[in-house]
Amino acid sequence: MTETELSFNQKLIRIQADLKVPKTNYSDYGGYNFRNAEDILKAVKPHNLNHGLLLTLTDIPIFMDGRFYIKATAKITDGTDSLKVEAYAREADSKPKMDDSQVTGSASSYARKYALQGLYLIDDGIDSDSLNDAENETENQIRAEFNDNFTKYVQQVAEISGTHSEVIKANILGKHDYDNLEQVSPNDFQQIIGYTKLMVLKAEEKSQKRIESQPKEPTKSFTWGK
Repeated sequence: MTETELSFNQKLIRIQADLKVPKTNYSDYGGYNFRNAEDILKAVKPHNLNHGLLLTLTDIPIFMDGRFYIKATAKITDGTDSLKVEAYAREADSKPKMDDSQVTGSASSYARKYALQGLYLIDDGIDSDSLNDAENETENQIRAEFNDNFTKYVQQVAEISGTHSEVIKANILGKHDYDNLEQVSPNDFQQIIGYTKLMVLKAEEKSQKRIESQPKEPTKSFTWGK
């Protein structure tokens, strides 16, 4: 099958398989390597060009539960078929040395990054070279368990409350002064999991109260034999 005969899905699958975006940035604060939205865009543009695909990024602010979020949408199309992935990031209350526009821009960058990673199936695990081999294995196991439990409880809250899981995720991380899971310190794993489990319980209680408050249909009484 020639390149022009590839379907839209086949082109995207090939890009997802071939795309490599190394984490060339380093966080002095967290002690880990990371990539940003600009890194992904720089790496993927030649692939999109070769396959004749157009990528667009848009983001809009939304207000929910008293906080502002940025919803980013990454959309790729061949002119006929298309696929889009959405991601959310919560604006921080404030950040040192940042004005309002910079705070919004930071949230936009995070949201776009995760939308792009979802679209191109880019793994977001910790780089093996950021830690030595022995420490890396233990750290990865602990972090993987944290990520799995966090995602599980967030999904439970989302299903019970009807709120988008990405909004809940961003809200929880924001309350603990984190912008994304990459930044979470192992020292805060237990606290964040405990907080998220408490959200599940509160969501269940609220759901139960809502059910109990619904008016019940009156039962009809009648006398047999009349």
